[in-house]
Amino acid sequence: MSLYHSKIYGIVQGVGFRPFVSRLAAQFGICGSVANKGPYVEIFAQGSDVACQKFLHAIENEPPERAVILRVETQALAACAAGMAFSSFSIIESAKERGDIFVSPDIATCEKCRAELYDPTNRRYLHPFINCTACGPRLTILEAMPYDRERTSMREFPMCGACAAEYHSPASRRYDAQPVCCNDCGPEVYLLDAQEIRGGAAITRAREVLARGGCIAVKGIGGFHLACDATNEAAVAALRKAKHRPRKPFAVMARDLTAVRRACRIEDAAQETMLTGHQKPILLLPRREEAQLAPSVAPGNPRVGMMLPYAPLQMLLFSYPDGLDSAMPAYLVMTSGNPSGAPICHTDEEARAALTPMTDLILTHNRRIRLRADDSVMDWHAGHPYLIRRSRGLAPLPFFVSAATGEKRRQVLAIGGELKNSFTLGTGELFYPSPYIGDMSDLRTVLALKDSVHLLASLLEITPEVVACDLHPRYNTTAIAHELGLPVFPVQHHYAHILACLAEHDVCGPVLGVALDGTGYGTDGTVWGGEILRADYAGFTRLGSIEPFAQAGGDKAPRDGWRIAAALLQSAFPGSDEGATDWQALADCAVHELRLCTEQEFAAQAFLLRRQLNCVTSTSAGRLFDAVSALLGLCTHSTFEGEAAMALEFAAERFEAKGGTAAPLCPPLRDAADGRFLLPTQALFLTLLARRREGVPSAHLAYLFHASLAALICAGCEEGRRRTGLSTVALSGGVFQNILLLRLTEQALRAAGFDVLTHSLVPPNDGGISLGQAVAAMYALGEENA
Repeated sequence: MSLYHSKIYGIVQGVGFRPFVSRLAAQFGICGSVANKGPYVEIFAQGSDVACQKFLHAIENEPPERAVILRVETQALAACAAGMAFSSFSIIESAKERGDIFVSPDIATCEKCRAELYDPTNRRYLHPFINCTACGPRLTILEAMPYDRERTSMREFPMCGACAAEYHSPASRRYDAQPVCCNDCGPEVYLLDAQEIRGGAAITRAREVLARGGCIAVKGIGGFHLACDATNEAAVAALRKAKHRPRKPFAVMARDLTAVRRACRIEDAAQETMLTGHQKPILLLPRREEAQLAPSVAPGNPRVGMMLPYAPLQMLLFSYPDGLDSAMPAYLVMTSGNPSGAPICHTDEEARAALTPMTDLILTHNRRIRLRADDSVMDWHAGHPYLIRRSRGLAPLPFFVSAATGEKRRQVLAIGGELKNSFTLGTGELFYPSPYIGDMSDLRTVLALKDSVHLLASLLEITPEVVACDLHPRYNTTAIAHELGLPVFPVQHHYAHILACLAEHDVCGPVLGVALDGTGYGTDGTVWGGEILRADYAGFTRLGSIEPFAQAGGDKAPRDGWRIAAALLQSAFPGSDEGATDWQALADCAVHELRLCTEQEFAAQAFLLRRQLNCVTSTSAGRLFDAVSALLGLCTHSTFEGEAAMALEFAAERFEAKGGTAAPLCPPLRDAADGRFLLPTQALFLTLLARRREGVPSAHLAYLFHASLAALICAGCEEGRRRTGLSTVALSGGVFQNILLLRLTEQALRAAGFDVLTHSLVPPNDGGISLGQAVAAMYALGEENA
């Protein structure tokens, strides 16, 4: 008789792992036990040596669908010497131990539960909280580890006898499923401020509002959504007005995969797998011309963010036996339930205060959300996911970064960026990015960040020794970092972008890093945003950048691309001081020919630039995109971040889709006074201006800009290789959300003999920089011990 002791590390809690082990033990005739220990699952296996080996092999190679095994430690024990003998196999009570902790993200409703939801013979028929060991809420209901019911929001709902029997039966799909419940013992849905309308009556009332073109708020897994009929233009327009969101795209939830196919093109089998899998993110897909979606769902956007229902209550909104199914739309706008700039609402009190003015009713429930988790948003590149927002279904899955720490295990917190904020907690080689938090300009988001840091650090049992933050001295995130009473480790913004890309690939560098985004505080006090760095975990050198330009108008500049275009125009008219010969020609070009702005606006902008009032020096690639978009007449004023750049990208894609090509422009690099090289983006802008005045179509010039910028980036990397000998390039920063630019740049670099690292499961935008910040801080702590 043999006895083995195993420790299984990874996502092995909240995914039915212990019931799975118990069933395997019965299959192979194994006695022993299995228990959650917090950082790992512990297994004692007693039986014949052959049976034990088969049992342990099956555990490692045939785990439950939602499990992720990262490491297995097994040793043989002498049963007599250990004083251990087992007569059966049992799941024993969880015992808490210190060590690495792996928290499961929330998991979409599985197909078996969906079938039961609509089975009139099933006792969970139409139950809005149906789940099993393979699906349901995890992170968002968790209060402490290890993952057991008494440490979740479900402790407030004692199981009825029938649910308890399933929970304790190894033959049940709900064996040891912590959120298990039914219509008799589970949470309940109701209408906020009309709580007498509960259960099915509340769902029907919400469906009636949706069917007649109204708007509702509905509480989901990680927060509230705002929902309306996505095929009803008046309903969508009313929601836009209520949310003060003129043109930013809305996400759409489709009834089923057939509805997705009717509205959009699924171009890769892996995309369908992602849409229907257990994460169910919002996936950006090309919209069909014949799609029945309202135009204002995503104005001017050829793609739609589509997702499928991932929670039972969402499924019941689409289909419910109340006679309304024929009137219900196949598509619902399903956008985050929050005022613009605030975090997603997750309590009734927040929803009452913030969402009541936007909605006809609020459909809520009494299962508490402990940690907010907005929907993940995903694009697609080169056959792989390309995350825009990492949240529900993915966070807080950790990244292993083997070279970031020294021999002594250290713990860090990285507070993240000012926009698209998420934070990261690091312990040793493991780095846990949080769910998406939001933009830090709103006090409510600041408070949500503080609360989320406290809760996730508690769950992961991480006590940070240092807090990393952005270099910018006036960011709210910087202020939060200084309030925590820990040593503060500032990390330059674009360096953090590149380290995030390295960390995702578990590469320590050195590399050539290309970081393109809107704004980042530079080490020289200017605004950076188009940078080529030599980078590794130990530090960075700024090798090159796009050409600096004057950025006037303060906070208005990121919204008004015409301001940057006006500034760049002036170099085409070198004698354009007011009263000089070229002044009127410049004004006429900007105002009457290009229609960038009014005469008064142009005069005011020119005055600021001449006097250097409210001006900064910038190398922002994001602002360059805004300027070119304005120059080409595509977007002069943005109502949301990235709108002008998106219009430029879409125009270029239209040109390419029609078979258009353009030989890239690549003027020679220039040298700056500080020794770095400069990508001649001013010359590129002026060439585009000349061709625009010659009547070349905007879409053609939009593609030419993308192709030329990719060529300039490649030329800059070739100069970087000449100076450093490095042939690996990492691409990061929010500008690389632009899939066309990403593809053209990657193609140019590979053709020039470079190895290229791009993002996939870490957003290239500011939602990913906390990972880079954390890695930099952890490496610095490790170096202290070296």
